[in-house]
Amino acid sequence: MLSLVASSSPSLWYNSVFLYILTFFSIVVFPTPLSNTMSPLPGSVLLAPSPAGTKYDAMYYLKGAAAGGICCSITHGALCPVDVVKTRVQLDPVKYNSGLIGGMRQVVAEEGAMALTTGLGATAFGYFVQGWFKFGGVELFKIKAVESLGEEKAWEMKTQIYLGAAAAAEFIADIFLCPLEAVRIRSVSDPEFCDGLADGFVKMLKADGVAGFYAGFVPILFKQVPYTMAKFAVQGEAADSIYKSMGTSPSECSNGTNVSVSLTSGVIAGVAAAVISHPADTLLSKINKAGAGGDGPMISRLMNIAKEVGFVNLCTVGLLPRCVMIGTLTAGQFGIFDTVMNALGASKYHFHDPKSGH
Repeated sequence: MLSLVASSSPSLWYNSVFLYILTFFSIVVFPTPLSNTMSPLPGSVLLAPSPAGTKYDAMYYLKGAAAGGICCSITHGALCPVDVVKTRVQLDPVKYNSGLIGGMRQVVAEEGAMALTTGLGATAFGYFVQGWFKFGGVELFKIKAVESLGEEKAWEMKTQIYLGAAAAAEFIADIFLCPLEAVRIRSVSDPEFCDGLADGFVKMLKADGVAGFYAGFVPILFKQVPYTMAKFAVQGEAADSIYKSMGTSPSECSNGTNVSVSLTSGVIAGVAAAVISHPADTLLSKINKAGAGGDGPMISRLMNIAKEVGFVNLCTVGLLPRCVMIGTLTAGQFGIFDTVMNALGASKYHFHDPKSGH
């Protein structure tokens, strides 16, 4: 996926991917003390400065991954009620046909206010893991591309680098996200299916086996990879345009100004990404509903669902609440990411035109 920007040193990129995944498991899943005599405080490793003379080292990528996990978990968790209504609209548009606010009222009237938090555990945890790999991965891949190509060439190819880095990072992230997303969608489509994330995993495993967790892997790739590619490429271009209109650069602005630019460009990127990824999002919602698409291979089931729903409905049903959700979510993610990075003593890498006066 990154052959466009990494053809000169493919082994470096493959090793980077491997070390990145290994870092996640060694620090998050199997943490160990820094010494035999003293255990670090939770999260203290993230506050450690990089060695003198280095800026984009392993500690920087770790901070970027942590900031990505935090921003995705917070934003997706906060918008869980919107996602519940959006998923219901996609699964049963005949019943839920009164828009976002009307859908919320309908869910509350029929099932109580807590129904709007269905799948919150799977959402918060799943998108922390996804955000860890997505934002951290994008930072890793784009910086490695700049180191390989040089700043001038990287500036000329920044859109291609954004697209390639986002695609590779999202593919890795989706391997971990897919099982959690499957449990979330099943619990939203059938509120009585499980009592929380752990219970949902056990029940899905018994009912569908391991393959059940990845029934939506192809549609989640079709949804998330184009979405993430558009999200980072559009946000990067929009942010550059904003800085250019202001006659300045990120390094010359305060943290507050940079966060404001991230929020504004994030809204633009979110809406564009929502429109691009919406058909696959609809398919993903439906494929995880029990019995959807009939029996047979996953591709056959997806084609059956697409025929039943129709192309226009795939592209439009639930699009407005999704634009509201993704526009808000994406702006929040970039704003929180920058804020957390600043709090951890790191600054996000921005492409720089060496010929510019800034």
